[in-house]
Amino acid sequence: MQKVKENNLEEILAVHEGGKINVASNAPISDYETLSMVYTPGVAKVCQAVETDPALAKKYTIAGNTVAIVTDGTAVLGLGDIGALAGLPVMEGKAALFREFGGVNAFPILLDTKDTDKIVETILHIAPTFAGINLEDISAPRCFEIERRLKEKLNIPVFHDDQHGTAVVTLAGLLNALKVVGKKLGDAKIVINGAGAAGIAIARLLLTSGARQIVLCDREGAIYEGRAGLNPEKTLLAARTNKEKLSGDVNKILAGQDVFIGVSAKDVLTVAAVQSMNKNSIVFAMANPDPEIRPELIADSAAVIATGRSDYPNQINNVLCFPGLFKGAFAARATDITQEMCLAAARAIAACVAEKDLLRDNIIPSVFNKNVAESVADAVAEAWNKRKR
Repeated sequence: MQKVKENNLEEILAVHEGGKINVASNAPISDYETLSMVYTPGVAKVCQAVETDPALAKKYTIAGNTVAIVTDGTAVLGLGDIGALAGLPVMEGKAALFREFGGVNAFPILLDTKDTDKIVETILHIAPTFAGINLEDISAPRCFEIERRLKEKLNIPVFHDDQHGTAVVTLAGLLNALKVVGKKLGDAKIVINGAGAAGIAIARLLLTSGARQIVLCDREGAIYEGRAGLNPEKTLLAARTNKEKLSGDVNKILAGQDVFIGVSAKDVLTVAAVQSMNKNSIVFAMANPDPEIRPELIADSAAVIATGRSDYPNQINNVLCFPGLFKGAFAARATDITQEMCLAAARAIAACVAEKDLLRDNIIPSVFNKNVAESVADAVAEAWNKRKR
């Protein structure tokens, strides 16, 4: 188990004092000559050049390498709907991670509305400033519609990290976990608990990757075709999953399954349910900050265990994905983030752990592995360029 210091509130607040990010100049201004180029009169020539050829903004302004991290604060971490302002510390932290791990500029945008139309309209209006849009902590099912509408309207990458970033890193970890236990994705029986943004995106990406046996569960239990009360997103997935129409809560249906993926709530999984799984089972208990079950309770029952926490082995952390993904998208001048790019990112992350180093407690690279963002960026750019050919 990795040892992480338990910081007290005063220490945590001290780190955040004054905010975690700032705006810094790339052009130091120390004399009148430089001032005349950075600002008036010289800057007018750059303005005219961009007016003549708008694509030049990508080269001569921050519009080529800056992400808007946009939230309405309705689904912040495991805290729920706490409002955009209370979510700002998360957005600042994400901006810091973009820069630290991917060399990408990012800036938080807080929207003081939950109205889908207003959110879409606002983002469309501010989009010219940015090279990409990272939607963050927006509740389901509104997040699906917001992302879809923005993708239809904008010619820059739009990415809801709670959906696709989580799915990418989950797939990366699962590919390696399956190697450890000697099972194949197409044969594995998989249960996903949590049918919000993350759970639905994980299910979709796993299906795209070749998974064939998935059961998705929400608060009412297993989702199956024909079950009453499903929203449109769940209805679409019900037609592609749970062909046996298993019913009941997750602890009931986990018997005889190979993989549990949790993006739900703490303490929803029982030890007995894990023990009822097939031999060499895989448990990804990724609810934050507290997992669906404590790893120490099932250390003798599951072959591979992962969480979203840094104080246990195998941390499934989105920072392995989004900095490199946007870096690669920007390098390729991509106008979208496709499923192929997400698959490429997942495989690149998985490949950062050499097969000779794969162990039950080492299925995913460290977030401090400097090769990850570069590998993801290269893979994502290549996936986009293949699409264009």
